[in-house]
Amino acid sequence: MAPIVTRSDVEEFLFREAAMLDRWQLDDWLALFTEDAVYHVPTIGSGIDADPDNTLFYIADDRARLRERVLRLSKKSAHVEWPRSRTRHMVSNVLIDKREAEELEVSAAFAVHRFKHGVADLYVGSYRYRLAIDPGDDGSPRLRIREKRSMLDMDALRPHGRVSILL
Repeated sequence: MAPIVTRSDVEEFLFREAAMLDRWQLDDWLALFTEDAVYHVPTIGSGIDADPDNTLFYIADDRARLRERVLRLSKKSAHVEWPRSRTRHMVSNVLIDKREAEELEVSAAFAVHRFKHGVADLYVGSYRYRLAIDPGDDGSPRLRIREKRSMLDMDALRPHGRVSILL
Protein backbone atom coordinates (compact mmCIF):
# COMPACT_ATOMS: atom_id res chain seq x y z
CA MET A 1 0.00 0.00 0.00
CA ALA A 2 1.31 3.45 -0.96
CA PRO A 3 1.87 5.93 1.87
CA ILE A 4 -0.51 8.87 2.32
CA VAL A 5 0.61 12.01 0.51
CA THR A 6 -0.58 15.43 1.69
CA ARG A 7 -0.86 18.64 -0.29
CA SER A 8 2.05 19.93 1.79
CA ASP A 9 4.15 16.97 0.55
CA VAL A 10 3.24 17.83 -3.03
CA GLU A 11 3.99 21.53 -2.55
CA GLU A 12 7.40 20.71 -1.05
CA PHE A 13 8.15 18.45 -4.03
CA LEU A 14 7.12 21.10 -6.59
CA PHE A 15 9.02 23.86 -4.77
CA ARG A 16 12.17 21.70 -4.73
CA GLU A 17 11.73 20.94 -8.44
CA ALA A 18 11.51 24.69 -9.14
CA ALA A 19 14.65 25.34 -7.07
CA MET A 20 16.58 22.69 -9.03
CA LEU A 21 15.63 24.38 -12.30
CA ASP A 22 16.61 27.83 -11.00
CA ARG A 23 19.98 26.46 -9.85
CA TRP A 24 20.51 24.63 -13.16
CA GLN A 25 20.74 21.31 -11.30
CA LEU A 26 19.44 19.56 -14.38
CA ASP A 27 20.76 16.08 -13.57
CA ASP A 28 19.02 16.19 -10.18
CA TRP A 29 15.87 17.50 -11.90
CA LEU A 30 15.94 14.68 -14.44
CA ALA A 31 16.22 12.15 -11.59
CA LEU A 32 12.75 13.29 -10.42
CA PHE A 33 11.20 11.65 -13.50
CA THR A 34 10.11 8.03 -13.85
CA GLU A 35 11.53 5.92 -16.69
CA ASP A 36 8.20 6.14 -18.56
CA ALA A 37 7.88 9.90 -18.04
CA VAL A 38 6.83 12.54 -20.55
CA TYR A 39 7.40 16.31 -20.49
CA HIS A 40 5.06 18.39 -22.66
CA VAL A 41 4.77 22.07 -23.50
CA PRO A 42 1.84 22.44 -25.91
CA THR A 43 1.62 25.44 -28.21
CA ILE A 44 -0.44 28.37 -27.02
CA GLY A 45 -4.16 27.79 -27.52
CA SER A 46 -3.90 24.06 -28.24
CA GLY A 47 -6.02 23.11 -25.21
CA ILE A 48 -5.57 21.09 -22.06
CA ASP A 49 -6.23 17.73 -23.74
CA ALA A 50 -4.05 18.30 -26.80
CA ASP A 51 -2.21 15.21 -28.00
CA PRO A 52 1.37 15.56 -29.31
CA ASP A 53 0.63 12.80 -31.84
CA ASN A 54 -1.72 15.09 -33.77
CA THR A 55 -1.04 18.63 -32.46
CA LEU A 56 2.02 20.85 -32.68
CA PHE A 57 3.87 21.13 -29.34
CA TYR A 58 6.83 23.33 -28.38
CA ILE A 59 8.21 20.34 -26.46
CA ALA A 60 6.99 16.73 -26.50
CA ASP A 61 9.74 14.68 -24.83
CA ASP A 62 9.74 11.16 -23.54
CA ARG A 63 12.36 10.23 -20.91
CA ALA A 64 15.08 9.56 -23.51
CA ARG A 65 14.55 12.88 -25.30
CA LEU A 66 14.36 14.68 -21.99
CA ARG A 67 17.74 13.20 -21.05
CA GLU A 68 19.16 14.47 -24.37
CA ARG A 69 17.67 17.93 -23.72
CA VAL A 70 19.33 18.06 -20.28
CA LEU A 71 22.69 16.97 -21.75
CA ARG A 72 22.43 19.59 -24.52
CA LEU A 73 21.48 22.41 -22.11
CA SER A 74 24.45 21.49 -19.90
CA LYS A 75 26.97 22.18 -22.67
CA LYS A 76 28.46 25.48 -23.81
CA SER A 77 27.48 24.54 -27.36
CA ALA A 78 23.83 25.21 -26.46
CA HIS A 79 24.15 28.75 -27.86
CA VAL A 80 20.71 29.93 -26.84
CA GLU A 81 21.43 29.11 -23.18
CA TRP A 82 25.12 29.95 -22.91
CA PRO A 83 25.75 31.83 -20.85
CA ARG A 84 22.84 30.36 -18.93
CA SER A 85 19.72 32.36 -18.29
CA ARG A 86 18.92 33.23 -14.73
CA THR A 87 15.43 32.04 -13.88
CA ARG A 88 12.99 32.22 -11.03
CA HIS A 89 10.20 29.62 -11.04
CA MET A 90 7.21 30.66 -8.93
CA VAL A 91 4.72 27.85 -8.18
CA SER A 92 1.34 28.47 -6.51
CA ASN A 93 -2.27 27.29 -6.25
CA VAL A 94 -1.21 23.66 -5.85
CA LEU A 95 -4.17 21.26 -5.90
CA ILE A 96 -4.43 17.49 -5.75
CA ASP A 97 -7.11 16.90 -8.36
CA LYS A 98 -7.26 13.11 -8.23
CA ARG A 99 -5.86 10.39 -5.97
CA GLU A 100 -5.25 6.80 -6.88
CA ALA A 101 -3.38 4.14 -4.95
CA GLU A 102 -0.01 4.81 -6.58
CA GLU A 103 -0.52 8.07 -8.48
CA LEU A 104 -1.72 11.64 -8.02
CA GLU A 105 -3.01 14.12 -10.56
CA VAL A 106 -1.88 17.58 -9.52
CA SER A 107 -2.38 21.08 -10.92
CA ALA A 108 -0.58 24.33 -10.10
CA ALA A 109 -0.08 27.82 -11.46
CA PHE A 110 3.35 29.09 -12.48
CA ALA A 111 5.22 32.23 -13.40
CA VAL A 112 8.75 31.76 -14.68
CA HIS A 113 10.93 34.85 -14.94
CA ARG A 114 13.90 34.55 -17.31
CA PHE A 115 16.75 37.08 -17.26
CA LYS A 116 19.41 37.19 -19.96
CA HIS A 117 21.40 39.91 -21.74
CA GLY A 118 19.54 42.66 -19.89
CA VAL A 119 16.14 41.35 -20.98
CA ALA A 120 13.48 40.00 -18.64
CA ASP A 121 10.93 37.56 -20.07
CA LEU A 122 7.90 36.21 -18.26
CA TYR A 123 6.22 32.86 -18.93
CA VAL A 124 2.86 32.39 -17.18
CA GLY A 125 0.63 29.35 -17.17
CA SER A 126 -0.46 26.21 -15.41
CA TYR A 127 1.11 22.86 -14.71
CA ARG A 128 -0.56 19.47 -14.87
CA TYR A 129 1.34 16.62 -13.26
CA ARG A 130 0.87 12.90 -12.87
CA LEU A 131 3.00 11.98 -9.88
CA ALA A 132 3.93 8.40 -9.05
CA ILE A 133 3.93 7.55 -5.36
CA ASP A 134 6.61 5.14 -4.17
CA PRO A 135 7.41 4.24 -0.58
CA GLY A 136 10.75 5.77 0.32
CA ASP A 137 13.49 3.91 2.14
CA ASP A 138 12.20 5.29 5.46
CA GLY A 139 8.56 4.49 4.64
CA SER A 140 7.64 8.09 3.84
CA PRO A 141 6.17 8.81 0.41
CA ARG A 142 8.57 9.40 -2.47
CA LEU A 143 7.10 11.34 -5.38
CA ARG A 144 8.32 11.05 -8.97
CA ILE A 145 7.09 12.80 -12.10
CA ARG A 146 5.36 10.50 -14.58
CA GLU A 147 3.98 13.37 -16.65
CA LYS A 148 4.53 17.12 -16.60
CA ARG A 149 2.57 19.43 -18.87
CA SER A 150 3.34 23.16 -18.85
CA MET A 151 0.49 25.09 -20.50
CA LEU A 152 1.25 28.71 -21.31
CA ASP A 153 -1.47 31.35 -20.83
CA MET A 154 0.13 34.05 -22.96
CA ASP A 155 -1.22 35.22 -26.33
CA ALA A 156 2.17 34.64 -27.95
CA LEU A 157 5.81 34.07 -27.09
CA ARG A 158 7.01 37.65 -27.28
CA PRO A 159 9.52 39.02 -28.01
CA HIS A 160 11.79 35.96 -28.23
CA GLY A 161 9.39 33.51 -29.93
CA ARG A 162 10.78 30.35 -28.30
CA VAL A 163 11.04 28.35 -25.12
CA SER A 164 14.75 27.67 -24.54
CA ILE A 165 14.54 27.06 -20.79
CA LEU A 166 12.82 24.27 -18.90
CA LEU A 167 9.47 25.39 -17.58
